[in-house]
Amino acid sequence: MSARPPEPAAPLSVWREVARLAGPALAQQGLLFAIRTYDQYLTGQFSPSHQAALTTANYIYWFVVSYAVVVTAGATALVARFVGGGDVPLARQAAGQVVLLAVAFGGLGGVVGVVGLPTLVDVLNLDGPSAAFAVAYLTPLAALLPFYMVEVGGIACLVGAGDTKTGMGVLATAAVVNVPLATGLSAGWWVFPDLGFVGIAWGTGLSHVVGCGIVVTVLIRGRYGLRLTGGEVVPDRGLLYRLLRVSVPAAADSLSVGLFQFVFLGLINRLGETAAAAHGIAIQLEALGYLSGSAFGVAAGSIVGRSLGAGRPDLASRGGWAALAAGSAVMCGMGLVFFTFARPMFELFCRSPDQAGVIEAGVPVLRLIAFAMPGLAGQIVLTQALRGAGDTRVPVLFTWAGFALVRIPLAYVLLSPDVGIELGLMGAWVAMFADIYVRGICFVVRFAGGRWKGITV
Repeated sequence: MSARPPEPAAPLSVWREVARLAGPALAQQGLLFAIRTYDQYLTGQFSPSHQAALTTANYIYWFVVSYAVVVTAGATALVARFVGGGDVPLARQAAGQVVLLAVAFGGLGGVVGVVGLPTLVDVLNLDGPSAAFAVAYLTPLAALLPFYMVEVGGIACLVGAGDTKTGMGVLATAAVVNVPLATGLSAGWWVFPDLGFVGIAWGTGLSHVVGCGIVVTVLIRGRYGLRLTGGEVVPDRGLLYRLLRVSVPAAADSLSVGLFQFVFLGLINRLGETAAAAHGIAIQLEALGYLSGSAFGVAAGSIVGRSLGAGRPDLASRGGWAALAAGSAVMCGMGLVFFTFARPMFELFCRSPDQAGVIEAGVPVLRLIAFAMPGLAGQIVLTQALRGAGDTRVPVLFTWAGFALVRIPLAYVLLSPDVGIELGLMGAWVAMFADIYVRGICFVVRFAGGRWKGITV
C-alpha cells in the first residue's frame, strides 16, 4: 500500500515541515556531493591536464543538470498543486507525463551532446591533452543522459507530493554503486577493464542508470499517492502544455546560467591549467554550501506548491521564509568550514607534488566565497520557492542581469592585461562574489513582493 501524501503544514508546524522535507533532501544533496567528490578524488591520481579537463567537464555536466530543469520544475510545481488540492489522480497523470518528457528530452540532449562535445570544448578555450580528456570523459555521460533525466524527473514528482526520503534512498544507492564502479573502471580493479580517466565517468553514469531503475520501480509500485500504470504514460497534450509552461522558463533560467558559466569558464581557462584546476576544485568544494541550500530550496518548493494548492498563500509565504532562514544558517556554517579548513581541503585533492601551485591559487578563493553564503542562500532557496509557485519567468531576468551586467564584465576587467589589474583567479572570484549578492537581493525582493501567490499553473 502506497504512503499517503501529507497535508500542508499548519501554521505552527511550518518549521517542522521544513525540517521533515529538508532533512532527507540535505542527505540527498550530500550523497550527490559524495559522488562528485569521489570522482574528483580519483582524478587526483592523474595529471594537472586531467584536473583541468575535469573542471571543464564538470561545468558542461552542470549545464546538463540545468537542462534537466525542463522536466523537474514543472514536475514539482504541478504535482504539488494537485496533491495540495486533493486531486491525486491528476497528480498521477502529471507524473506519467513527466516520465515521457524525461525520455524525450533525455534522448534529444544525449544525441546533441555526443555530436557537439568536441566543438563545445574547443569554444571553452581548452586545448591540447586537456581538451581530448574532457571530450572522452563526457561522452559516456551524454550517452546515458536519458536515464539521468528519468531519475531526477521521478524524484521531482515525489518531492511535489511531499516525499524527499525516496530521493535520498535513490542517491544513497547511486553513491554506493559509484565507488566500486568508478574505482574499478579507472584502475582495472577486480573484473573491470582499465579505462583510466574515462572509467570515472562510466562509473558515475552507470550509477545513475541504477538510480533510474529504482525511481521507476517506486513509481510503478506507488508512493505518496503517486502510482504509474499504462494510462498515465499516454501523452496528454493539456498536461504536457501545463508542465512545459512552468518548466520552459525555469529551464531557460538554468540554461542561461550554464551558458554564462561557459563564458566565465572561458575567461578562467585563459589563465592556464593551474588556475583552471584550482578553480575546478574550489567550485567542487563550494558545492557543499550550494547543495546545502538546495536541500532547503526543495523544502520551500514543496511547501509553497502544496500550500497554494490548498488555498493557503499565507502558509506558502511562511514556509518560504522559514526555509530561507534555516538554509542560511546551514550555509553560513559551511562558510566557516571553508574559511577555516581551505588548505587541508585542497590538499586532499592535490596529492601529486606538481600540484602545489594549484593549492596556492585555490585556497584564497575558497576563503573568499565563505563570505558569500548569505547571498547564495537567498538566490538558491527562493529560486526553488518561486518555482514551486510556478513563478519562473521573472527570475530569468535576474540571471541575465547578474551575469551579463555584473559577473562577466567585472571578471573581464579584473583579468584583462589591457586594464592593468590582472588579479588572476582571485579577480574572477571577486566578480562571482558580487554577482551572487546582486541576484540574492533580487530574489528576496521578488519573494517579499508576493506576486507569485496569484500565479496559475
